[in-house]
Amino acid sequence: MLGDMIGIRDGSNRDSRAVRMQVEETGLFRFLSPDGPPSAVLFNSPHSGDEFPEAFLERSQLSRGTLRRASDLYVDEIIASLVDDKASVMTAKLPRAYLDLNREPLELDPRLIEGLLPIEANTRSLRVAGGLGTVPRVISDGIEIYAGKIGLNEALERIESAYLPYHRRLYQALADLRAQHMRVLLVDCHSMPSTLRGVSPGRLPDIVLGDRFGTSAEAGIVDAIEAAFVAQGFSVLRNQPYAGAYITECYGRPDIGWNAVQVEINRALIMDERSLAPLDSFEACASRLRAALREVLHHKPFDIRSSDLHFTQKAAE
Repeated sequence: MLGDMIGIRDGSNRDSRAVRMQVEETGLFRFLSPDGPPSAVLFNSPHSGDEFPEAFLERSQLSRGTLRRASDLYVDEIIASLVDDKASVMTAKLPRAYLDLNREPLELDPRLIEGLLPIEANTRSLRVAGGLGTVPRVISDGIEIYAGKIGLNEALERIESAYLPYHRRLYQALADLRAQHMRVLLVDCHSMPSTLRGVSPGRLPDIVLGDRFGTSAEAGIVDAIEAAFVAQGFSVLRNQPYAGAYITECYGRPDIGWNAVQVEINRALIMDERSLAPLDSFEACASRLRAALREVLHHKPFDIRSSDLHFTQKAAE
């Protein structure tokens, strides 16, 4: 479905305002693009989906409320209004417990999926070992989603009908931006638990930036993102304990002008981690997060106002 106007929440309150933009909406994702020339930055939220297929809820042994614990709730809301600053924004609709878009296409778990797996399936990744493959076996704290195994055809149907179309659209959007700009930046937005038992002592920082240890984005870009969050009073770490998963690794090719950075937001900043309800201070914190992300849009390589931004044949040569 396409449209040219949508109501979004203002960063300072919960009132809606009308902002002109292009809206592409399917059962899998919502893609927002500015009305007019876009900047070279695309914000993506692959784990914030909260629309559960009924067949999946019937298949799972967990309640919808429990399954929601796997999702990056409210991240899509935080980034949506950035389209008003000429960014493109893509957000998933399906929940992470159903299908993980931040995995390889065939990171398949033989402990979950019954039948002979495709020879090209990656069954040995650390993510699969933890039960967090493309079709997850568990949610947080190792809670099993299903009472038993699911069929291979069921897993492949999710990948073919949802995973592949999502990535096809994401790739096309970045390719279109790259055709207009000398560099593009994908900011892959997530949220993380405030603590990770056995991984990091104490509470995690407010923000963790992942650039695959310096390989998925130019260093100056990551420096600018970190500085923007620090200026808003957030504590920041890089690549620990999250260095960026499949999306950051796949789309981060700075050698050809494709930069990708993963941003993890500490959930304790925006929500009650037990009830999953947004905090009373949600909008105030979301406003600061948006302010930091807007600074990325004004970083010279991606600023729509920059005279050297647009791709030309001379630059290509």
